[in-house]
Amino acid sequence: MGSLDLPDQPDEPMRAMQADTDGPERSTHRSRELPDPDERGRAYEAARANVSAETPVEASPGQRPDASDRQGYWDEVPRFLKLRAEHEKDWQERTNAETDDSADRLELPAAVAEAIGRTRKAEPAISADAEAVGQENRHDGWLEGFKHRLKGEDRLSEKIAEQLEVEPQTTAAEALHEIPDAIRYTYCFEPEKYTKGYYDIKERYESRGHEMYYSQNYWTDPEYKGVNTRWVTPEGQRFEVQFHTPESFHAKHDVTHFAYERIRNLATSDEERGKLKEFQREVSTWVRVPDGAAGIPNYRKEGS
Repeated sequence: MGSLDLPDQPDEPMRAMQADTDGPERSTHRSRELPDPDERGRAYEAARANVSAETPVEASPGQRPDASDRQGYWDEVPRFLKLRAEHEKDWQERTNAETDDSADRLELPAAVAEAIGRTRKAEPAISADAEAVGQENRHDGWLEGFKHRLKGEDRLSEKIAEQLEVEPQTTAAEALHEIPDAIRYTYCFEPEKYTKGYYDIKERYESRGHEMYYSQNYWTDPEYKGVNTRWVTPEGQRFEVQFHTPESFHAKHDVTHFAYERIRNLATSDEERGKLKEFQREVSTWVRVPDGAAGIPNYRKEGS
């Protein structure tokens, strides 16, 4: 898993776009002086593995430490993973009891494969810009989950099929065009550099001719933390860019993603969905909100 879908939520009231008071900062570093995103990724994976292997001593699953014992997100990760395992076991038992309707799925037309192929063809040029932006930024940001930049063909096919079912007159290409994250990227910043890093990355994409047509700030959301933006290339290809801190990325990627998938499943009962949302809120409350992050404005281009 890399950059993942965000929970479906209604847009917050629009706020006027704000300029970075410090102004965009352009890089003057030589390439050899820039942070190595691969090294950043290896460091993150090592930290994740270390935390995941730890076993909580005092806090049992479902039991939140007293305020006096509270330290931070990473201290709570072992407890989160135990809670996740319990939820997964419960939901897996229920899932196994459900009827497998895979045989009833309709074979998708060749037009779907053709539409997906065009998206795949557009990806390398966008990824080249994404990597360059990651190398040039002045706030030590790095690309996370880059190998997952393309949404899987099965998932794209499912989304296209869903769109075609709702709007039968829509072509496969038109349906795919409405999927904003067929190509997606995630940038991580340390909390103290996050807000300036967001504006830096935004400016660098714009300088390459890409246009942001949507931005949703989830830092005040009780179940998810981060900023999700949607872009379009000069040629019309849409793609997604998410902005995270190491904590918010880990919470999404390693702890709550299964809950998100279960919540969006139409077969999930209201009771299950409520418990999963409660779990997401518990995890998210421990994620540190970077200074200024809550003030990053929402935006939707008119007509998009």
